[in-house]
Formats: sequence, C-alpha cells, structure tokens
Amino acid sequence: MKVIIKDDKKTASVWAAHYIASKIKEKAARTDKPFVLGLPTGSTPIDTYAELIRMVKAGELSFRNVITFNMDEYVALPKSHPESYWSFMHRYLFDHIDIPAENVHILNGNAPDLAAECAAYEKAIVEAGGIDLFLGGVGEDGHIAFNEPFSSLNSRTRVITLTQDTLEVNSRFFDNDPNKVPEQAMTVGVATVLDSKEVLILVFGSKKQRALRDAVEGPMSHYCTLSGLQGHPAGTIVCDEAAVGELKVNSYRYFKAVEAVENL
Repeated sequence: MKVIIKDDKKTASVWAAHYIASKIKEKAARTDKPFVLGLPTGSTPIDTYAELIRMVKAGELSFRNVITFNMDEYVALPKSHPESYWSFMHRYLFDHIDIPAENVHILNGNAPDLAAECAAYEKAIVEAGGIDLFLGGVGEDGHIAFNEPFSSLNSRTRVITLTQDTLEVNSRFFDNDPNKVPEQAMTVGVATVLDSKEVLILVFGSKKQRALRDAVEGPMSHYCTLSGLQGHPAGTIVCDEAAVGELKVNSYRYFKAVEAVENL
C-alpha cells in the first residue's frame, strides 16, 4: 500500500485527477480496448471530478473510450431524485465530459429484482475486462463504498442495510433528517473493488483520521473494510494533512520520504 500525503484537499484531488488521466492515456497508447474506471459519489471526489472536467474541456483528456462503473446507489430512490447517485454523477461529471451514455454503468435501485441486478452488475464488470482503476472514498468508520463495518472482505455486489451512523452522516444531503435517507442501498463488494488492477482511495479531513489509521496501521479486518487494501498489489491512498493526525510519527515520515524519493 502507498500513502500519498498532500497539503490540502484541493491539491490531493488535483493530483488524483492527473493520476487517473495518466492511466487512461497510458492504456490508450498501447491498446484500443477501453479503460474501465470505477467511481464513487459523495463530497470527497467532487474536486477530482472538477479537474477531470477541466482537462476534458481543455482538450487534454477524453472519455470517449472509457467505461465507468459506480460503486453504489440507494434502493427505491427515484433516479430523478436530486440525491440519487445517478443524478449526482451526471451533475458533477457525466454531463460535462465526452463519455458515451452507453459506457456509464450505475446500479438500478429500482430494479424489480435487486439480486438479479447485482449479479448482472458483477457480470458486466467481467465482460468489460475488469476494472483498470477503482477510485473511492472512505467513511468515518473506515467503510469503502457501502461496505459497512463487519462486511466480508470477500463480499460482492449486493443489497445492504445502512447503519444509523451512515444514515446520520448522509442526512446532510436530505435536509439533515436521517429519516429521509433510504435505509437500504446497493453496493459493490469489498472483493469487487479489490479485484481491480489498481485502487485509488481519497481520504480527506480530520473526521477521517481514525479510518486512515485503522486502514493503514491496523490489522486487515472486516471491522475496517478499507483495510482490505493492505493486501492489494497496487493500492494507493491519497490524503491531506488534516487526515493524518492519528498516524504514528514514523508512519507519516516513512510515507513522506517515499513520496519525496519518487518525485526526484
């Protein structure tokens, strides 16, 4: 696992966008197969999406040969609802880039058979050739996507019931009323994410300090599902200075030293 520590969220977000862009261009230079990109929602990736949009509009990047798979979606929330993840992704990314509509994959939380929808999603990822890079964020309790604490590290795309903590955190998008947040969601599993060739996780702000500590320094455990990244051959966490407050001093120094050497 690599940990990249930047001064602030904006700097880290821009770094992540340029890293993603470099990977898209690298694959395009050696094959005509599409780049398959996993994407998250929430406030964490917004600045990264903004930089990707800027690059596309400036002619520095194209999504014409990119296929995307989103991490999750609420169950029984209309697609047109402003807080559905379908709406979020179009508002903050898809409506502003040159990605073909048929290349966008988002779980359908209103499917008549949710289990079948989840199975079809896993199959679609395989048929696309597997995910080249999965971008993600992390919850305050260390969960990745909607894989709440004690989710199996071998889990696959499925329907889950959200914890009260998650309902309260996400209530900021629903008039600060946890009762308005859907109680269930569909999510890719931990194993779905870890099957990706690369995983890039964004961790910003002081509220994520414990999650970062548990993921990096704690044991690999279903208690902190992000800790599964420890076993990934190409897992990277990009964080800001505000998020590293609970890391051991020697851990912090190690990651900063490694980054300095790689930047030479």
